[in-house]
Amino acid sequence: MHRFTALALLLAVAAPAAQAKTKDAPEKAVDAADKVICKRFTKTGSLVDSERVCKTKAEWQRDRDELRSINQSRMGGRLPGEQQ
Repeated sequence: MHRFTALALLLAVAAPAAQAKTKDAPEKAVDAADKVICKRFTKTGSLVDSERVCKTKAEWQRDRDELRSINQSRMGGRLPGEQQ
């Protein structure tokens, strides 16, 4: 009888602990901007040699924005195809 009581008590204590682990949904570890994207670029002067560059999505976007800004300043703020 004591074994049955001890077993019942042990199961009663262990069951909520097991439920607590399964109830918690895993949090999303990586934000969309933190996703790593790798791109392969062919090296200039070569048909087969390439370089792999990995950056986060936010870094790729920042680089793209900087290039657009540089290109606009070189063109005097005009869009491509516009006349003065």
